[in-house]
Amino acid sequence: MLSIAKDKIDSLFELIGSKQPLYLPVDNNSGKADFARWQKGTKLSEKLKTTRSAKDFFFPKTEHLVSYEMSGKEVKVVDPRKEVEDFVIFGVRACDARGFTAIDNVYLNMNPVDSYYKNRREHGTVIVLACNEPAKTCFCSTFGIDASLAKPAGDVSCWLADGKYYFEANTDKGKAFVENAKSALEDADTSAVDKCKKDISAKVEALPFAHLDLSKFQGKDMLKIFNSKIWDKVSEPCVGCGTCTYVCPTCMCFDVRDFATSNGVRQVRCWDSCMYNDFTQMAAENPRHTQKERSRQRFMHKLMYYPMAHEGMFSCVGCGRCVENCPVNMNIVKVIKAVNESDDI
Repeated sequence: MLSIAKDKIDSLFELIGSKQPLYLPVDNNSGKADFARWQKGTKLSEKLKTTRSAKDFFFPKTEHLVSYEMSGKEVKVVDPRKEVEDFVIFGVRACDARGFTAIDNVYLNMNPVDSYYKNRREHGTVIVLACNEPAKTCFCSTFGIDASLAKPAGDVSCWLADGKYYFEANTDKGKAFVENAKSALEDADTSAVDKCKKDISAKVEALPFAHLDLSKFQGKDMLKIFNSKIWDKVSEPCVGCGTCTYVCPTCMCFDVRDFATSNGVRQVRCWDSCMYNDFTQMAAENPRHTQKERSRQRFMHKLMYYPMAHEGMFSCVGCGRCVENCPVNMNIVKVIKAVNESDDI
């Protein structure tokens, strides 16, 4: 294990940032944090979470897919893709790292492979930082995610303990990062990290949503939950704004739009939300007419459909962003509790 003093972390960032793009959480003007590219003078935020997860680096909000250039009767197909340069993301949390796995299962491990996503994923090195002060809205432990990083997460696991940052490589990309950073790091024993892990685990255990009961979210109860009366009440406050989907680390739905240019068409992929009333609109019909149906679809996918298709892995990582950001206080925690308390399931 290697370490660097907290007050020297800027020297590590400078070393890495001089070799390849480096991104880290930075405080913004609204009092929150977002990922930003490191440049001299950039200061690492000490906030627990960024507004949005780090999935943007691999699955951006908007993405140019292809262009069609027309000249008379001729049409030329232009592929805008370029090989992505290697880059590093520092300060990703364990919940967001699990979010990458959820998206990988669909975009990399199913056919066809999403080559746009794959290109970015292969070139990004993810450094996961343990959560020294988990928030009351966090419930990652419900889904078996370890905020203390006792279980390896990302390409490199990182802890802040006793005034030092500690690093441990988990993958080949992680080993390459440590090798590049070696001149700024020093050998360290694991005693401070071991204590840090225990402290974090104790704090997680004390969180109000640490152990939500997921026992009813099994395939055998799918129709019971789908037809339950809980959806009338749970969905009633929803305004269909889509905020929950835009801050979620695992939401991966998108729309494809064509835009006319001076000499053809530019095709763009952009994030979409199952909470929007036109998400399932087709030429003849929209199968989800009401917000109840759209809300049900979102939560059934997170807690039922996705795990049924991916060996029991849930499409929620317990990051708490939907709990914190929903304008009407509707969230997945309330849905889980409503299912458990329902008398018709």
